[in-house]
Amino acid sequence: MPDFPRSICIVMLTAVGDAVHVLPVVTAIKRKSPGTRITWILQPGPATLVRGHPAVDEVLVFERRQGWRAYARLRAALKGRRFDVALAMQPYFKAGLITAMVDAPRKIGFDRQRSRDLTWIFANEHLEPRGERHFQDQYLEFAEALDVDPLPLTWNLGPWPSEQPLRDAFAAQLTRPAASIVIATSKPEKDWPAERWAEVCDALDEEFGLQPVLVGGRSPRELAAEETILARTTSRPRSTLGAPLRELVSILDASALVLSPDTGPLHMAVALNRPTIALMGYTNPKRVGPYRRFADLVIDAYGEPGEAYAVTRINRPGRVQRITVAQVLEKVRVWKERYAGS
Repeated sequence: MPDFPRSICIVMLTAVGDAVHVLPVVTAIKRKSPGTRITWILQPGPATLVRGHPAVDEVLVFERRQGWRAYARLRAALKGRRFDVALAMQPYFKAGLITAMVDAPRKIGFDRQRSRDLTWIFANEHLEPRGERHFQDQYLEFAEALDVDPLPLTWNLGPWPSEQPLRDAFAAQLTRPAASIVIATSKPEKDWPAERWAEVCDALDEEFGLQPVLVGGRSPRELAAEETILARTTSRPRSTLGAPLRELVSILDASALVLSPDTGPLHMAVALNRPTIALMGYTNPKRVGPYRRFADLVIDAYGEPGEAYAVTRINRPGRVQRITVAQVLEKVRVWKERYAGS
């Protein structure tokens, strides 16, 4: 049997949720071969989440906004470096170009059916065709391709020992358990109306004794949602918008409950094993929903009642807006009955 690879380059540029799903692969590799060096090529945002992870030896940042200069700079960073294996985990053309830059005798990518933009041509080994699956399951196939057992799934997202004081400081400021609310996403189609979040905030405060905490970035849509929520609530939710991703790990970890549409922080919360109410409608929850946790807290507006839909890439616009405040609060009651205090 050939020796296990001593150096692996992962090509997975974005986004935060995908980075979270890749973490069980890198932790499984290190579990089998602690001496294997793992280099991960990432865009700046998710790079801030991954940098410092105990299983990741090196992060190379791909500055996509620099256009073709970003490719030139990455090529210079890779010059003269050879890896045993490249894992082409993102089936998009921009990632395929980067896979082509990586000097490795083995380049493992998705099968032709699951590749986009002809990216299957950049790999010389391919995963077995299996059809669409949950993103997490698809990424675990790369561990299996290296004869690595991905179980038990381990994210080790944090908070890491050096971050524990930050987590403790946030928790110390709370007088009640925190309910963190991810108020917006990168796609308007996945967002839930801000005025409904405002109603939920007041109910969390008045009915459930929870401290609403607004989390996310500081994009124009997120700031607009924050303004609407703060103007319409009496519960004074605490806003942490703009907190760096590593700080967000501590905030989510210190939360008793997380409420989120389909976006990166949702998968962060699930990886941290924090009860998460997922508002799913635009994207298929069988493909991108919480992975094997908190199924009883998922609000599935993607399918019609009783619909046995398949795992597909097809998005369904307008579905998230069907979710009512009453449906969200019913899931909060489920959380209270099954998870509160656990």
